[in-house]
Amino acid sequence: MRPARSLTLADVAVSRSSAYRDAALVAGASVVTALAAQVAVPLPWTPVPLTGQTFAVLLTGAVLGARRAFLAQLLYIAEGALGLPVFAAGAAGLAKLAGPTGGYLLAFPFAAAVVGLLCERGWDRRFRTMLAAMLLGSTVIFALGLLQLSRFVPAPALFAQGLLPFVPGDLAKSALAALAFPAVWRRVGAHGDA
Repeated sequence: MRPARSLTLADVAVSRSSAYRDAALVAGASVVTALAAQVAVPLPWTPVPLTGQTFAVLLTGAVLGARRAFLAQLLYIAEGALGLPVFAAGAAGLAKLAGPTGGYLLAFPFAAAVVGLLCERGWDRRFRTMLAAMLLGSTVIFALGLLQLSRFVPAPALFAQGLLPFVPGDLAKSALAALAFPAVWRRVGAHGDA
């Protein structure tokens, strides 16, 4: 038997869902991801910059739920592929998706959907499960990111360039979300139940 779907924070905030509201949420989340991508710190030893993107991607999943979050991140990738300067530090174009960081970008819709699906199952109501949801979403991003990065970086340097520099930040961001979401749900109270 499939578990009942819980409401997401977007469902609670937008009391009556409609196609127009869902489209606005999807578009808004793609803009938030694009803005977070502009917070980019290049690291001299890797082609992968330190950005705010991944946090925006995972929060999109938690706030919007699986379907809307997947669409928001798909829209974000399409915007960048079509030439809008939405990728890290204003980059754009199909070449970015085929390059060393393309796997991370292409993972965004799937990572957002994983977090969204788990939050639709109520994982965002408790610290431990929210932390696990965020870490699982990060795992999706790292797995696909490292897969593509391995075409550009020698195997012995892969983890040092594509994973290890980003783990402390991801752990901190995941812990922050794991503290914040249950607190928000406590304030929302009974309105958060499906």
